[in-house]
Amino acid sequence: MRVSRAQAEENRRTVIDVASRLFREKGFDGIGLNDLMKGAGLTQGGFYKQFESKDDLIVQASSKALEKGVANWTGVVSKAVSKPLRALLRFYLSDAHRHEKADGCALAALAPEAARRGKALRQVFEAGVESHLDILDGMMTPAPGQEARDQSIVALSTMVGALMLSRAVDDAQLSNRFLKAATDHLFPEPSTGDASQHLPQ
Repeated sequence: MRVSRAQAEENRRTVIDVASRLFREKGFDGIGLNDLMKGAGLTQGGFYKQFESKDDLIVQASSKALEKGVANWTGVVSKAVSKPLRALLRFYLSDAHRHEKADGCALAALAPEAARRGKALRQVFEAGVESHLDILDGMMTPAPGQEARDQSIVALSTMVGALMLSRAVDDAQLSNRFLKAATDHLFPEPSTGDASQHLPQ
């Protein structure tokens, strides 16, 4: 039975959505095409009618996952009446986010794998990194002679690194300390003294 163009496009979107979750959960090489298509409720036979290769799907699914991450950040920040960075840290460096990989941050889940793959995928991740940095830029208050982008790079590196390491260790106490230490470093309490003068709010 011939599938209509509209249905084929819907199937394509479904595969990309499912792949974006499964890749974050299992890694690019942690799931085969058969299981991936089964997860989308489709047969493997239709895969090559929709995508050139698994690498093609990886690029598109990663782009989707990164866009979702940016949308999540934008939603959290837009709802924060005050101190948007604190709201973002509480969302990102949370116990719930640590355990939710499939719907979690694509940077933390897949950036190390993307670094070992082709240029097209690295370009997708570069664009995703820039979009996350753009959001952070709006929350930074640089000291004279400093640039907001540099502060944003430090913040993003700290957040992603802390989340990755908190997931990588088996010791629950150490895992929690990664999240708390990163949060306290990026948003210290006012009692930390003059060092907080130029920190973002």
